[in-house]
Amino acid sequence: MRRPVLLFALTSVSALSLPLPLPLAAQTEQHTLRGERIAIWNLVGRLTAVPGSGDAVQVEVTRRGTDAAQLRIATGDLSGRQTLRVVYPSDRIVYPELRRGRISGIGVREDGTFYDGDWRDLGRRNRVDIRSSGPGLDAHADVTVRVPRGQRIALYLAVGRAEVSNVDGDITVDIGAADLDVTGTRGVLTLDTGSGRVTVRKASGEITVDAGSGGITLDSISGSRLNLDSGSGGVDGADIDVSEFTADIGSGGLRLRRMKAPRIDVETGSGGATLELLAGVERLNIETGSGGVTVRLPATLSAEVDIETGSGGLQTDFEVTTRRVSRRHLQGRIGDGKGQIRIEAGSGTVRLLKNQAP
Repeated sequence: MRRPVLLFALTSVSALSLPLPLPLAAQTEQHTLRGERIAIWNLVGRLTAVPGSGDAVQVEVTRRGTDAAQLRIATGDLSGRQTLRVVYPSDRIVYPELRRGRISGIGVREDGTFYDGDWRDLGRRNRVDIRSSGPGLDAHADVTVRVPRGQRIALYLAVGRAEVSNVDGDITVDIGAADLDVTGTRGVLTLDTGSGRVTVRKASGEITVDAGSGGITLDSISGSRLNLDSGSGGVDGADIDVSEFTADIGSGGLRLRRMKAPRIDVETGSGGATLELLAGVERLNIETGSGGVTVRLPATLSAEVDIETGSGGLQTDFEVTTRRVSRRHLQGRIGDGKGQIRIEAGSGTVRLLKNQAP
């Protein structure tokens, strides 16, 4: 970022007439992309995806910063996809909105693409640093994408903020360090983030979220499948109605309320798991390294159960016809035994409880 120029009240006419440096106005341009597969890359800035009309993707790019004019917009076919790429002619970029001081070593190819592709080409990428201040290219781009219904599209952003609202299609969003908010999507949704909070609301279809750190928040999710993979930060959600649910949580735990899912597989490293289920299950598997497990189920539950904990004990509200029972291991049948429940906790108490009456 350039330092501000300080002017003093001089008596010289020539000094008073010195031109003042003016900030460059934001530069906006429109692009149209057509094709079955679309991909858009931008290293730094804000990404917004909203519904579009017709049969083409409309992209609005607004370049910002004192060095905005140096950014180049490239388009064309890459590996069978029609693409738009914001190309940054520097390996050091200044982005004042960056909340952290510096993000280093992002591998960017000469054509402006990053993240996507074979890991074996990392040696052919430039290493780019993005920082909140200091020397470097003071430029970034805000990108708005209007997506027609049914479009297959991939969106890539390294640093900034991303929002996807009411888009219907096959959507992939791949982000390095940014908060991501998704609302009202339909279809296939694939989210991959390195760091930053991920929030998904009122989404339906087949949904996959892979978050490195920052946590995942879910609200009003429906559809065929919900897959979660979180390194740290934990998962919190409510009003989930899917055919199949899987979650792999490194740390931070899992807390889900008002959930319906006949097939559930959960694994957590630390933080435990708490689930409130409004319907019975065909298969429920939960495994935790540390932290207790609490599952609330309807009083009409019918399932074969196998519950084990390394420490902390067992608790259940249900009448169990037992085959094996001890302080830390319970095997038996609840009701007719139509479903299967298996819970294993490394430490912490395991509770199998009845839903409270409304």
